[in-house]
Amino acid sequence: MDKKLVVKMIKNCFKQYYETDSIPIGEQDLNLLTNRILQWKEDEPTADLYEVVNDVVYEFLTN
Repeated sequence: MDKKLVVKMIKNCFKQYYETDSIPIGEQDLNLLTNRILQWKEDEPTADLYEVVNDVVYEFLTN
C-alpha cells in the first residue's frame, strides 16, 4: 500500500475536525498513525481504507 496515499488521507481527515490547513500533530504522530493504519490493513485486507483512516484519526483525537 502506498504510504503517501495514507498520509494524504490522514491530512484530509483532520480537515473535518480543524478548519485550518495545518494539522495539529507532529511528524512523529503522523508516522505513528500511518503505521497503525497500514498494520490494520495488513491484518484485515478486506477493511475499507477510508473507514480505517477515519477510525484511527478519531481514536487519536479522542484519547
